[in-house]
Amino acid sequence: MKEIKEIIKAYARSRKTGEKVALATVVQVDGSSYRRPGARMLVTENGQLTGAISGGCLEGDALKKAQLVIFKKKSMLVTYDTTDEDDAKFGVGLGCNGIIHILMEPIDEEQENNPIDLLQQCVNDRNDKVLVTFYDVKNKRSSQIGTCLLYNKEEYFPNLNFNHIGQSAQTFAREKSQEAIATGKSTIWPLSDGSNLHAFVEFVPAAIKLLIFGAGNDVQPLTQLAAVLGWEMTLADGRSDHATTDRFPLADQVLSGKAIDILSQIHADRRTAVVLMTHNFNYDLEVMLGLYPYQFPYLGVLGPRKKLEKLVENLSLSGIDLNEEDQKVIFGPMGLNIGAESPEEIALSIIAEIKTVISGHNPVHLKAKKGPIHADEKGSLEP
Repeated sequence: MKEIKEIIKAYARSRKTGEKVALATVVQVDGSSYRRPGARMLVTENGQLTGAISGGCLEGDALKKAQLVIFKKKSMLVTYDTTDEDDAKFGVGLGCNGIIHILMEPIDEEQENNPIDLLQQCVNDRNDKVLVTFYDVKNKRSSQIGTCLLYNKEEYFPNLNFNHIGQSAQTFAREKSQEAIATGKSTIWPLSDGSNLHAFVEFVPAAIKLLIFGAGNDVQPLTQLAAVLGWEMTLADGRSDHATTDRFPLADQVLSGKAIDILSQIHADRRTAVVLMTHNFNYDLEVMLGLYPYQFPYLGVLGPRKKLEKLVENLSLSGIDLNEEDQKVIFGPMGLNIGAESPEEIALSIIAEIKTVISGHNPVHLKAKKGPIHADEKGSLEP
């Protein structure tokens, strides 16, 4: 989501200067690749890049292709085959052993629901979205349909290109969009209408939202790491001299006051992580009381296990007996066991645990994982 937001900002700057732009999107990967389908890069006619489609290996050549697309005002599909031992013919030495298909689309700012407009709608609220992109793997140099449909809950937002495809393809796109919302998975499908079209049906969840209760010095590195990842952040504390925008300029919202008053101003959803770092037992207890029932996946408590046990006891005395499902979302002491000692290292362990939980993964060494890093099932892609 951070990459999408940065691309939107860069597009807004290009419109002010009158620069033409193209959007490069990884739509399909066969084998291994540094970036997966959904990775994007905005290219201006003057060569400015925002985002990334590889680890830096493809950007130089892709820049030239994108500028050609801008000049011709015509989209195309570009394929990099890094399974060839002579991948230096691209001017790069990738060593990824994969085939990467990248869609290049010129952006017409006058077109309603152009690809950047559809990306903008992805960040307008915290609803899950689905983007549908059509591309032709056999006729790469011909004009591509491209990013043409956004599905937001029960509404569809098509652009002109979507109206140019057949009725069966339109119905197919809508059905697969609904499936993606239901499963939370991105998929790639070949169309069975006799064409060479493939559809990249991309599930786009909201950014992770971090609710931090606590405004001590140990919270500052946590906000810095979360900002690097593009997470949304709300910070709250009972101490008005600690909870300030000067101390936490990277937070989207800084609140100060009693827990009961602050809780009425916030909302936690299924992409929200709550962390308690106030170093104030009673304040933490008020937050745990006020947030119940826990309709979010992560509630982290800083401190020893005995502190959490005492909090749970006090919840019970207040009439809240945590069931098994409640206990699954509570992490105390919070953080992964990475040998963290300093505030920065502790912040890293917390961030890593939150990402693991919300992504639905188990923390393991990648060298111990069987199969490819980005394991995908039939027709599906890891988000």
